Amino acid sequence: MDDRYLDEIIDSIRKNDLSSEEARRRLKKVLYEDLGFAKVDHDRVCRSGFPEVIFGQGKNPDQTAEIALSLWSRVGRVLITRADRDQFDAVKKAIPSSEFHAPAHIISAQKEPPAEIGSAAVLSAGTADIPVAEEAAVTLEFSGIKAVRVFDVGVAGIHRLFNCLERIRSCQVIIIAAGMDGALPSVAAGVVDRPVIAVPTSVGYGASFAGLSALLTMLNSCAAGVGVVNIDNGFGAAALTHRIISSGRNG
Repeated sequence: MDDRYLDEIIDSIRKNDLSSEEARRRLKKVLYEDLGFAKVDHDRVCRSGFPEVIFGQGKNPDQTAEIALSLWSRVGRVLITRADRDQFDAVKKAIPSSEFHAPAHIISAQKEPPAEIGSAAVLSAGTADIPVAEEAAVTLEFSGIKAVRVFDVGVAGIHRLFNCLERIRSCQVIIIAAGMDGALPSVAAGVVDRPVIAVPTSVGYGASFAGLSALLTMLNSCAAGVGVVNIDNGFGAAALTHRIISSGRNG
């Protein structure tokens, strides 16, 4: 919910420019707007500190654009994950300032840039893990967290990770996207004193079982301080990072 929208309603009521019936109708939209095929949660940012995010996969371009425009008009911020070019073309017509982040498959738009609240390192074990890492990085930047990208530092050449430790340790949280054996989060957590959020990716040969092998490795990490999100869920890792950093600021 955009506070300016609520202030406009309150001001109009005070001036008797708004009827009780119209005020009730508009205030209901503050909580959510029913589009028929979707109920858009405008109040989520007030409850959780992060606006509703559109999951693009499975939605057609027109649905995606209509939901995006609803959020844009009330919240002034739009983030769409698992998006494609057709969805972007539709959203771009509705919100001309929209951007498409191709590696991350994300569409974003913001009326005002967010205030920076912290920083997080985003690591990928291999180059093939970058799309998932980018989903995390773009989401972080959308939420006001500086993303320090450190790519292709997997355990097959562990010296590459050690050469980047100073940059990684300068951040408050570390997100690691890794497929194949999924070992990088355990190694990193053993040499840094920051929370590590592990993201298993579906990268790997047959025995990786589309990321299940990496997921189990990360869940069984011998290093302390590792949390694990779902397979390929870079967004979820970024959202958790936002909670961690925000809670530290508000505590």
